[in-house]
Amino acid sequence: MPVFDRTFAGFIYSQPTQGLIQRFKFHGDLAAGRLLSTRLAEELQHSIREWPECMLPVPLHWLRQWRRGFNQAELIARDVAHALALEYQNVLKRTRATQSQSELPARQRAGNVRGAFSLRSVDQLPSHVALVDDVMTTGTTLNECARVLKNSGVERVDVWVVARA
Repeated sequence: MPVFDRTFAGFIYSQPTQGLIQRFKFHGDLAAGRLLSTRLAEELQHSIREWPECMLPVPLHWLRQWRRGFNQAELIARDVAHALALEYQNVLKRTRATQSQSELPARQRAGNVRGAFSLRSVDQLPSHVALVDDVMTTGTTLNECARVLKNSGVERVDVWVVARA
């Protein structure tokens, strides 16, 4: 049972969206990332009725982010927040390196990310947030992030992703 309250996926993880995500995430094509962010913001404008107080990216472990050069969820969340005039906060952190979820079978994914996230020091969290990522497959990473947020007092966690696999 998901901990998060609602999910919105702009697209299905198939071509051409799949190719754009891969170019962005694995080849550093920032223009592809901006296009994905723009399209997600457009889809959200037509679909969302109850807006969150802020948007939060799913964090990468610092080593993975250093190797990649960026966190794709962070760039998407910033761009979409700007386009929709929503607040952006980066309050979650990944406290330990985990194996890439895409490399694991579904039954092993929850254990891989359990306990891998915590909050940075914040004065007060909003009651309603949107957690942003590029792709949702099983939802275990997003669920673990939502669990941390709800255990810290957030009442409602929506999940917004570019694509659903």
